[in-house]
Amino acid sequence: MCLISVNVGKPRTVAYQDKMIATGIFKEPVGGNVWLGRLNLAGDGQADLKAHGGEHKAVYAYPWENYEFWKRELEHDDLSPGSFGENFTLEGMRESAVHVGDVFRIGDALLEVSQPRVPCYKLELRLGLSPFVKRFMESNRVGYYLRVLEEGEVRAGDSVERVKEGPERMTVEEVHRLLYFDAEKEAGAARALRIPALAPGWRGSFEKILGMPGGESVPR
Repeated sequence: MCLISVNVGKPRTVAYQDKMIATGIFKEPVGGNVWLGRLNLAGDGQADLKAHGGEHKAVYAYPWENYEFWKRELEHDDLSPGSFGENFTLEGMRESAVHVGDVFRIGDALLEVSQPRVPCYKLELRLGLSPFVKRFMESNRVGYYLRVLEEGEVRAGDSVERVKEGPERMTVEEVHRLLYFDAEKEAGAARALRIPALAPGWRGSFEKILGMPGGESVPR
């Protein structure tokens, strides 16, 4: 397992459907040591802080293996690290192999998997494809967010060590599919709620499925 690329970008204003919007989805690879703080990488930023960033979505990670899939599917040979808006492009860490609640050592930092990604229309804007969000979700190649447990420097080429497995060993793919595509959700929802690392938005959605007080709608 390896950190292929570290990608950052500050919010910018771009044209979209006859209006101007602010977005931080345009990420570019950077070299050398990059400081990873509790909420962000140095040089990175988000435009909509209600939907992006924060403790539970400090780093968005996307598997490098997915790039070959999308190059074939979309006939886009120019896809490169950062194309999906990710901060970390990772090798050997597919959604089917990484569990929610797993803890990884990357460089000097310690990170915990908190939830799958739920994309918005800005992914379509970034790739120049519309519609695409539904296709992205159905692929189960959505990537995942990481919570920072220990701050530190990271850099492209760092090896990745899994130091702890999530308690239920539910993969990112399983959790994503459970909420959005599985017909029978109750047993899986109860299992997902036993993962302390699961982000609050996802926890609220599974609580709602089980009819628990305080349950909320589908997370971002």
